[in-house]
Amino acid sequence: MPIASAQEPVVGVWKTQVGTTATIAECGNGYCITMKTGDHAGQKIGSFTGENGNFTGTIIEPDSKKTFDGVLTVSGDTVKMRGCTMKVICRSLIWTRL
Repeated sequence: MPIASAQEPVVGVWKTQVGTTATIAECGNGYCITMKTGDHAGQKIGSFTGENGNFTGTIIEPDSKKTFDGVLTVSGDTVKMRGCTMKVICRSLIWTRL
């Protein structure tokens, strides 16, 4: 009998650096980030694909609406995102699991 695959560790509710919360959940062939609280509640701000705690995709900065291509890694109860726009302007975020 096959063993059911475990849920990716990235799935869950996360506290952002500015104190709002976001949910990362499966969507389509990957994962989506949706804001749960704050001025951008309900807004999808990212999508990415990957597995085993390492992902690539796009993240949208909700205030400026800038799109960043980047990587997302999960380590324990921390998710780290690093994204760049035009490979020149880069930002890093660290969120913690709630």
